[in-house]
Amino acid sequence: MKTPIRLVSILICSMGLWACGESHFLKEKSYREQVYADLAKKKELLPNGNLFAVLDDSTLTVTEQEALTFLYAYMPIGDMADYPGDYYLDNVRLTLQIREEMPWGKLIPDEVFRHFVLPVRVNNENLDDARGVFYAELKERVEGLSMEDAILEVNHWCHEKVIYTPSDARTSSPLATVKTAYGRCGEESTFTVAALRAVGIPARQVYTPRWAHTDDNHAWVEAWANGQWHFMGACEPEPVLDLGWFNAPASRGMLMHTKVFGRYNGPEEIMLETPNYTEINVIGNYAQTAKAAVRVLGKDGNPVSDAKVEFKLYNYAEFYTVATKRTSSEGIASLTAGRGDMLVWASKDGSFGYSKLAFGKDETLDIILNKMEGETYSLQVDITPPVEGVTQPVVTPEQREENTRRLAQEDSIRNVYVATFMNNERASRLVDTLIQLNNSIMGDESVRFTAGRPSTVARMLVDSRGNYQTLTNFLSTAAGNGKLNNAFCLLSNLSTKDLRDVLPEILNDHFIYTSKEYTTNRHLRADFNPRVANEMLTPYRSFFRNMLSVDEAKNYYRNPQLLVEWCKNNITIHDELNSQRIPISPIGVWNARVADELSRNIFFVAMARSVGLWSWIDEATGKVQYVQQPKHIDVDFPHRGIEIIDIGNDISVFDVNFEASELKISPSGVVRMFYQPLPYLDDPRYYTHFTLSRFEKGIPYLLSYDDEIYPGRPTSWNNKFKYNNQVDAGYYMLTAGTRLASGKVLCNISFFNVKEGEEKGIDLVMRDSKDDIRVIGNFNSESTFRLADSGTVQSVLQANGRGYYVVGILGVGQEPTNHALRDLAAVANDLEKWGKKLILLFPDENQYSRFQVSDFPGLPSTIIYGIDTDGAIQKQITEEMKLSAHSSLPIFIIGDTFNRVVFVSQGYTIGLGEQLMKVISRL
Repeated sequence: MKTPIRLVSILICSMGLWACGESHFLKEKSYREQVYADLAKKKELLPNGNLFAVLDDSTLTVTEQEALTFLYAYMPIGDMADYPGDYYLDNVRLTLQIREEMPWGKLIPDEVFRHFVLPVRVNNENLDDARGVFYAELKERVEGLSMEDAILEVNHWCHEKVIYTPSDARTSSPLATVKTAYGRCGEESTFTVAALRAVGIPARQVYTPRWAHTDDNHAWVEAWANGQWHFMGACEPEPVLDLGWFNAPASRGMLMHTKVFGRYNGPEEIMLETPNYTEINVIGNYAQTAKAAVRVLGKDGNPVSDAKVEFKLYNYAEFYTVATKRTSSEGIASLTAGRGDMLVWASKDGSFGYSKLAFGKDETLDIILNKMEGETYSLQVDITPPVEGVTQPVVTPEQREENTRRLAQEDSIRNVYVATFMNNERASRLVDTLIQLNNSIMGDESVRFTAGRPSTVARMLVDSRGNYQTLTNFLSTAAGNGKLNNAFCLLSNLSTKDLRDVLPEILNDHFIYTSKEYTTNRHLRADFNPRVANEMLTPYRSFFRNMLSVDEAKNYYRNPQLLVEWCKNNITIHDELNSQRIPISPIGVWNARVADELSRNIFFVAMARSVGLWSWIDEATGKVQYVQQPKHIDVDFPHRGIEIIDIGNDISVFDVNFEASELKISPSGVVRMFYQPLPYLDDPRYYTHFTLSRFEKGIPYLLSYDDEIYPGRPTSWNNKFKYNNQVDAGYYMLTAGTRLASGKVLCNISFFNVKEGEEKGIDLVMRDSKDDIRVIGNFNSESTFRLADSGTVQSVLQANGRGYYVVGILGVGQEPTNHALRDLAAVANDLEKWGKKLILLFPDENQYSRFQVSDFPGLPSTIIYGIDTDGAIQKQITEEMKLSAHSSLPIFIIGDTFNRVVFVSQGYTIGLGEQLMKVISRL
């Protein structure tokens, strides 16, 4: 492929300037030539939208030119289509300034700087102006510190701004995370990496795609100082580096990844090379490892080259792919991982094979591609995770005391800011005022704001946290026009995270061009939602209404296949240019006319909604779908929304197939699962106990299910699969697993077919173990209670720290509780040696006032007494553990901060202390 003349001239010119004394940013000649060649190849694939215009700026220095070229050569399509070139130029200039001003700037090797300081993107977050904002606030704070101490100081600043809270998988931008003062681990680590890079410290987000020993994943931060990478918990400051609550679980990890921007040739094992990033394996920094080679053979016994080999961990009741390799000409693919079990799945041309691989025991593994879709059978597999082998750095008592003091101070600073957010009382008063305003304008009773919604709107305002003013302004404008119902309909379709970072222009755009009232019909509800998947929200409705003529819009509305054909003819698919699958916004796709498949699908839905079609991406299957409305609907375009004349009940849902030339309704059947309840498990949950996957070309793809009738409630066997659940016809895999307290999993896997029109019955088998401690339920360790002595609200996690704990709900003066407390005193020494907390809660203040600890001498010193506010923890335990006598006390559980419960006791129990220690001794 020839390099374009302009790029050659730039390269020659920049080389000449270097010869005259102006320094290169890309100092290695061979690497510099590779970057320019990669950019040239990319420009040929992206001829539309003038995406590279900033590189033609004649005022650029050689350093700026090469830094921008490096970024543009490897950034995903959406980063070019959704953000202007000046955004990257400003960040390049600021980053070069930071390198000059920070004392460690010149100490950082060029390769480390370009990959771990220069890039703005960390994960899949929306990009923002965080670098400049953070630098202005942090540069004086790290002045005079060593690089190691500066890393710790930045993390303290991050804790001052943000604290952990679970949320959905979409990653908020760093500034949005600060605004809301909340973040899940992926957001905390993205935020912390952004803060470290803002003061010129190389940093990267490290993550375990899934833990091996429990159903979860985690992300944290590694920072570079004086030639070495160190790790820390993001927004979770410790007194020293290489210390975090996850030291122990990380020692049981099997893979730790990080995605490095661009082509990277560091010392770590390369997992994957893409046109955008290099994925490296850093498991060796955390756990004992072993390397294994997988050889893929055909039915004839000969090696199979270029076969896809997926290394899968059992997590969330599925075998989740944590690494993908391709076999060599000898049919071999290898991986270094922690010393535990994985399922290895090999496939090519529709044939597949699989086997368990025990790293540390199996150095080689042969897999024969002797399976085809259609075979019906079941098998059992036991999966064992690595054992714990943690080592931790030394922390002096003085360091720990000072760190604790600082954490408390930072909590107070953050809490002062959080106190400015909407609380329930303020929100309720505001909503009452808005309702009065709205209803004074709307005289007709039928269009007044519906009773029962005020509390929901107030909760939205509280949930929006630092973004409450955006929602307040939006609702106030709507109420002033008598449109509060419509505003409620729009907001009710947003996720809690969307409420926290949605922008005013987004709300206004989708409010103006979606004028229907709230409905429970899921097809109609799709039209209210500004979001299609996890893309960056944009005001796409007004944009497309300005781009399309009235005739074009009406034609697409009346014949959706025309819109399908437009996408096929005008959007070029280049998945390889968006390796991270960061969705391009619909507007970005329109401008670039190049996209990955997901972004193209999102674009279609956005266009369809903009012209009045009801369209969505199915959450379970990922298929693009729309409704072909059977009745006449008048379209007044582009000025207002759709006036529904009559939709009746005759609604047909069509699948969009960008390869086909006509409408298609997929053939389907139903799946009914038969389950024999176990004593501790009467209703297995999806993602916790079982999952269902559908095959495509020899590879199983997970079906994602959320409860449609009761949003937020976990999907389970009883509410989804006990009777008839409709699915597409095809070949399926049912995976069920019992997680034991040790982390080991007892799996049962069934393969079966579903034919068109068939009702397929399949057994849901949950294996049991009489010898091992098993996970018997869930308890949210973020649940809060009030400390009995101070009234301070704490979560179980805060009170206990990471690891196992005991929670008990006491019935003061009742004989069963008295027995339980005396049993605890009998094993007090053992419980104290264990070292974990016993959190004993009283149902209310009255019961606590009647409790006399002197009546139970010898209780362990590790007890924390508290009040179970409103009985929330007791209710959660009784419901989660299926306890029939909700009011029977005491209740005791042993749980851990991965939210697993391994022991439960209720009511009168003799020898409770011994039972607790028997379980504890086996944890």
